[in-house]
Amino acid sequence: MTYKDDNFYLEQIRQGNTNAYAMLINKHKTMAFNVAMRICRNREDAEEVIQDAFLKVYYSMKDFEGKSKFTTWLFRIVYNQAISKIRKKNIDQNTIDEEIIDNFTAGEISNGLNELKAEEQTKYINLALAKLPEEDSAVVTLFYLNESSVEEVSEITGLSEANVKVKLHRSRKRLYDELKLLLKNDVNTLL
Repeated sequence: MTYKDDNFYLEQIRQGNTNAYAMLINKHKTMAFNVAMRICRNREDAEEVIQDAFLKVYYSMKDFEGKSKFTTWLFRIVYNQAISKIRKKNIDQNTIDEEIIDNFTAGEISNGLNELKAEEQTKYINLALAKLPEEDSAVVTLFYLNESSVEEVSEITGLSEANVKVKLHRSRKRLYDELKLLLKNDVNTLL
């Protein structure tokens, strides 16, 4: 289905068209779920988060001033709901065991990933993303998968732009290390 610009739906909502809200949510529900899933790491929790976030958006539509993009506002609500959810659950973060990482170069990892089918690449990248702390995984998802700018990620997460850049830099390094671990055997056979 081809969707119209968010501003079209926002104008329709202001005029009382509730179907426009449904279209707007349908347009962004997959990315909202991905953000929630990256933080919650649990499908049921992520579904609960986006339901709560969509309700919050619905009841707060009158407060949306349009100073930022609608998606920035929406993803900030999803992000905050997800962070609140994991804080309540006190989930322990996974750590990376750096001592067992072999010395592969970024090029070797990249070549190993290029040799894999797209489906396998996605699987390994998702496994590596799952090893990152929830907030870092969400920042990477917003920046790379949603193609949000650093400024937009900053608005969504409430982090400074400098902090977003640092998290992206550290997360890329952690992803690289995690991919080395995950692809260790595959890289050896592919090289």
